[in-house]
Amino acid sequence: METRHLKYFIAVAEERHFGRAAQRLHMAQPPLSQQIRQLEEQLGTPLLLRTTRKVDLTPAGQVLLDRGRLLMQELEALEEDVRQVGAGATGVLRVGFTGTATYRLMPSIVQAARRTFPGLRITVQGEMLTPQMESALEDGRLDVAVLRPPVRSGTVALKLLEQDQLVAALPADSPLAEKGTVDLAELAGQDFVGYPSYSAVSSIVVDACRKAGFQPRLVQEARETSTLLSLVAAGMGIALVPMTSRMFSFQGVVFRPLHNPPPVDLAVAWIRDAETPLLRSFLQLFDLPPTSGPGQQQPPLRPAESPAQSLPQSQPASATKEPPREN
Repeated sequence: METRHLKYFIAVAEERHFGRAAQRLHMAQPPLSQQIRQLEEQLGTPLLLRTTRKVDLTPAGQVLLDRGRLLMQELEALEEDVRQVGAGATGVLRVGFTGTATYRLMPSIVQAARRTFPGLRITVQGEMLTPQMESALEDGRLDVAVLRPPVRSGTVALKLLEQDQLVAALPADSPLAEKGTVDLAELAGQDFVGYPSYSAVSSIVVDACRKAGFQPRLVQEARETSTLLSLVAAGMGIALVPMTSRMFSFQGVVFRPLHNPPPVDLAVAWIRDAETPLLRSFLQLFDLPPTSGPGQQQPPLRPAESPAQSLPQSQPASATKEPPREN
């Protein structure tokens, strides 16, 4: 399959009309129709359902459209990366960040990289979940990921950055908000809002609740921590989130520490066999103490609380941990 055929097909599939697609591609309609028929012959299956008024996709055509878009996006990114390196950039790194790390660590890491590697081009993707980043590392769409373990792949190397813990995010009018600390068992029967079931934090939350003797009743999912806390503020439910989520200041949300809180780690990850001198140098930036910028400070707990009710700070760690392997 030639990339020009894929480009032509995507235009027709998105426009659902050969004439409009031809105008978009700056070409005549008959040659476009001929190119699409050649693609169908090459693949041995019809991709389009043609009528006098419109064009629809066959199931095979829908598959080609969905995956073809990703291929074209990756090809365009590759072309841009090659141009950047050819223009004098020292290299290109694609970095993903999870949850609050997008706002706490990403600015300081990017600033440090710009100082240390002036010619380095960094592409950043934020608010990603661990399974997304693990898949992107394996597929070569990310070079580095700041994620929350565990990961499933034995090819992913991990370096622990922080040892965090879960806290309860409660609506301000919740009776539990009057308590200094909350026992997990007290949350039984409450409505929960949480991260998608396939996320690392969600697995930790469900496991902790089961050990406390109940199954959390999830009423709404959200991928972004900011969205999750907005749902708490709206009174939709409570949430168990990493302690560093306190950096989001939401009116109507109260954070309370948990008795024996489950740990939630933060780690930097990469593919072990894909290390390069540039990647190894970039990973060393995570050993630098983060700098706090505007809006990066964690909000204090309510003034009425005593020091004993304050949440402990995250503990830094530098030990390298091997990712768990599936049995």
